[in-house]
Amino acid sequence: MAFQGKKLISDPNDVVTEFIEGLVETYPGLQFLDGFPQVKVVLRADVSSATYNKVAVISGGGSGHEPAHAGFVGEGMLTAAICGDVFASPPVDSILAGIRAVTGPMGCLLIVTNYTGDRLNFGLAAEQAKSEGYKVEIVIVGDDCALPPPRGIAGRRGLAGTILVNKIAGAAAAAGLSLADVAAEAKRASEMVGTMGVALSVCTLPGQVTSDRLGPGKMELGLGIHGEPGAAVADLQPVDVVVSHVLKQILSTETNYVPITRGNRVVLMINGLGATPVMELMIAAGKAVPNLQLEHGLAVERVYTGSFMTSLDMAGFSISIMKADEVILKHLDATTKAPHWPVGVDGNRPPAKIPVPMPPSHSMKSDESLGRPLQLSQQGHVLEVTIEAAAEAVVNLRDRLNEWDSKVGDGDCGSTMYRGATAILEDKKKYYPLNDAAETVNEIGASIRRVMGGTSGILYHIFCKAAYAKLKASSKSGITSKQWAEALEASIAAVSKYGGATAGYRTMLDALIPAAAVLQERLSAGIDPSTAFILSSEAAIAGAESTKHMQAQAGRSTYISPEILASVPDPGAMAAAAWYRAAALAVKDMYQAS
Repeated sequence: MAFQGKKLISDPNDVVTEFIEGLVETYPGLQFLDGFPQVKVVLRADVSSATYNKVAVISGGGSGHEPAHAGFVGEGMLTAAICGDVFASPPVDSILAGIRAVTGPMGCLLIVTNYTGDRLNFGLAAEQAKSEGYKVEIVIVGDDCALPPPRGIAGRRGLAGTILVNKIAGAAAAAGLSLADVAAEAKRASEMVGTMGVALSVCTLPGQVTSDRLGPGKMELGLGIHGEPGAAVADLQPVDVVVSHVLKQILSTETNYVPITRGNRVVLMINGLGATPVMELMIAAGKAVPNLQLEHGLAVERVYTGSFMTSLDMAGFSISIMKADEVILKHLDATTKAPHWPVGVDGNRPPAKIPVPMPPSHSMKSDESLGRPLQLSQQGHVLEVTIEAAAEAVVNLRDRLNEWDSKVGDGDCGSTMYRGATAILEDKKKYYPLNDAAETVNEIGASIRRVMGGTSGILYHIFCKAAYAKLKASSKSGITSKQWAEALEASIAAVSKYGGATAGYRTMLDALIPAAAVLQERLSAGIDPSTAFILSSEAAIAGAESTKHMQAQAGRSTYISPEILASVPDPGAMAAAAWYRAAALAVKDMYQAS
């Protein structure tokens, strides 16, 4: 059902003027004409028609596509941008004001997206400016590749490829080229680029209701940038499938939208439509480059990924491909002060990105000391069974841990611990020198470090490192129960030191601290080590259960209300208690069997 969109605005009628005010406050090199609210023009603060001795490059259109076009005003790109109301062409008077403000004797080039309103308003403004003595040229950009070849007068829509044309024209103007040459460079660029968009949601106009046109599980192919319906609606597909479809459409030899054939050099732009995370845009870029190289036989010379021409808060992206040569690449690489041009993308990119090799470890141990022994000692056998039992306990607890964590954290405690446990089970078969307890604990830490993310991963790695350091000082021939207990205490101290938590903070330490205390106490009293281990594991379980009654003082649970916390134990404490208890039971069973 349709619903009112949430917007950080004061008045829907003022969004464009207030955007411009914020823009010029942010970037010192930008200014606006004092004609609000009728005249909405952003221009370079250092340019005046009386003194400017280069071709002025002006673009614009309806607002709602930010950062286009005002965000691309700056030395080396646009001299001015004319802003209409949201999705509405700017009026002739605004365009004329912009021309008069920045056009000197070299003249100006108007770069216009191919929409009827923009063509008419910019065209009329150009004719009026010419009658006043200004030298004016116009280049119309229609880079849309979603619709069939034009049968009428409308032609192809102007989309994100316009930004590449703006950059090329701006660089040509900054280099001192004549108006005719700047216009020629821009026109040539406009004929080399094709774009197609994909939407996952419909945009919300300020103050209006969000359309429910696009249902769940659907995506729209070949849409414009004003919320208009696309060429087709399809089921949502994985990103690599979507990217492949869009590239085939743009590069189709049947429609011949762009003059690009195998062996050509190209520029790629992945453009977010307003509500697409950078992560997803980068994923699309990562899929598009090898597709262009392997499937279409193209040399990808530059990749621009980000939000360049949006559609308010629309989720989705567009892909633009431009045929490139040395002149185009030179203009794209040229210096600019336009605030939203990606200045970090310049210079020739390699045909393939080879990852930088991992630096070698400075560890003093030799690789020969690692690896599963051909024959296990009694201690090695006990250690293997104990590790296996502890890891399997965590594997079996995954769903419950996630369920608890969904109420008091971010819902992934079980999945994170599961990754660590499964890695330990797998690595144990090949890499753990089980007859050497200290090195085995160190290798467990390495397994955890490789696969476990987040706070729990690093804390368990610290836990293992501290235990390793303590055990390393012990005899390799056999580590006593007392030394294991001291290693546990050292691990707890390290986790507390670096993690900042202690008893009562509602963390895994609330299971481990009472366990360590009972273990030391019972061992000191002369009780059988396996029995002491069992008794300490009961203390771990009790400690973990007691976290229901604690107010969190560490981690994401600190933001949860006490009422919610009282309903579930701390997932981290329950995980620690589970593996500790499983290890204790495994040791007991082995010694009883013997």
